[in-house]
Parts: sequence; C-alpha cells; structure tokens
Amino acid sequence: MFELFKSGGLLMWPIVACSVIAAAIICERLWTLNRRAVTPQRLMEQVQKMIELRDIDPVKVKVLRESSPLGRILAAGIVNSHHGREIMKDAIEESGRHVVHELERYLNSLGTIAAITPLLGLLGTVIGMIKVFAAITAFGVGDPTVLAGGISEALITTAAGLAVGIPTLMFYRYFRGRVNALTVDMEQEAIRLVEVLYGQREQMVTQPNVLHRAS
Repeated sequence: MFELFKSGGLLMWPIVACSVIAAAIICERLWTLNRRAVTPQRLMEQVQKMIELRDIDPVKVKVLRESSPLGRILAAGIVNSHHGREIMKDAIEESGRHVVHELERYLNSLGTIAAITPLLGLLGTVIGMIKVFAAITAFGVGDPTVLAGGISEALITTAAGLAVGIPTLMFYRYFRGRVNALTVDMEQEAIRLVEVLYGQREQMVTQPNVLHRAS
C-alpha cells in the first residue's frame, strides 16, 4: 500500500487528506442527522398535552429548547405565542432557518471534496503523462521501464481521486436529501403547534360569546 502511495507522487498527499476530512464529516453527520435526535417521536404530542393542561413554565420551555432541533423550533413558537399568530410564525421561521443551517453544517465542505478529488486525480494523470513524454523525448521508447514511472503515477492518482470522490459525492447527496426530509418534518410539526395554540384560543374566545348570546 505504501509503495502505491509513493508511486502516486506528491498529489497523493492532498487526496489522502481529503479522504480523512471526508470520512470525519461523514461520521459526524451520520451521528448528527439521526432522525430520532432531530425530530423525536411523540415530541409534539407531549407539547400538545402540556398546552392542553396549561403546564408550561420557563423551565420546561428551556428543557424543550435544549432537547432537539425540533424542540428548539417549538420552544420559539411557544415563547412568542402571546405576541400574535404572525409574530409567532416569524419566530418559528427564524428559529427554523438557524436549525436548518446547523443541519447543513459541513455539507458544503463535503461537496467541495467530492468535486476536487477527481480533479486532483486528473491533475496527477496529466503530470504522469508529462513525465512519460519527457522520458520518451530523452530515452526513446525502446525501454518500457523508463515509461513505467509516469504511467504508474497517472493511473494511481486517477484511481485514488475517483475512489475518494465517488463515495463522498454519494454521501453528500444522501445528506442533502436527509436534511430536506427533516426540514419538511419540522415544518409540519411547527404548523401543528400553531394550529393547536390558536385553535384553542379561538375556542376560548368563541365559547364566552356563545354564552353571552344565550344569556
């Protein structure tokens, strides 16, 4: 393996560095973008029960905010619910933008690595072929061993660049899709929160009016 690395030339160093960074990002995002951690099941049901029982206080809101990204969005809506429907929706959207930005952390770096590693391999191919033609100019084509070094460098760097770039691109696309799916889930839960809060308020406002008319 080390001999192959040496045969690939200097461009193997940035390719290996990209592979290490990509592996670290992939492992971190696999852990962070876990659906159970981002949008825990039954979290909205628990919040709805708290609202129905009027069992909401600053401590529970803080716990909700720190529990998960979805909890952070729901907490922003609850805190601003008394300012009106539009203010509450604005607070949810602002919090949602911050949460999505955190979910997309490092994905641009992963996409960059997926794009540049095949180019680094291509650059290694060009350098290897330049060495081949330089050897042909200097020694002719009689001795194949003279050409072996340049051809070997060209093939190894190309293979290394593709070996890093292809799986990195696959994971980049996968994480993009997961972020989009999680974003849709959080939007649906936020809409449910607005309906629960303002649906209850409308009932509370309507019931006294009905009683007043009946009297």
